[in-house]
Amino acid sequence: MSPGTFHICGTVSIETRGAGFYALGPELQRFLTRRNAGSGLLSVFCTHTSASLCVQENADPDVLTDLSAALRGLAPEGGPYRHRSEGPDDMPAHIKTMLTAVQISLPVRGGRLALGTWQEVYLIEHRAAPYRRRLELDFIGTA
Repeated sequence: MSPGTFHICGTVSIETRGAGFYALGPELQRFLTRRNAGSGLLSVFCTHTSASLCVQENADPDVLTDLSAALRGLAPEGGPYRHRSEGPDDMPAHIKTMLTAVQISLPVRGGRLALGTWQEVYLIEHRAAPYRRRLELDFIGTA
């Protein structure tokens, strides 16, 4: 790392209420603010195989509804899956996670996430039941 650059890391837990999209922006911003982050790169890693991450539109809720329907269509419950030991939604959740991302990198400028006007960072819960999901965060940048 160059002089003036530092690395901070932490863990965030997100309580889900079942399948859906959960906005992470406010929680990620708190992490950056509490650690006096300046400009750099924030890496977010989801430590689960049945939940994932994305950056997507936050203006029209129909977008998230349509994305949820698309994921259900790509990996429906009741498909011809061999893995069924954790319930009928588990294997479809693994497929949805494989099709999306478990790690994303986000630019930070002046201590704020540098997202587009209509963008939000989301945790996507692919299971029907509520879960506590752990995210590992790493910021590399300036104070």
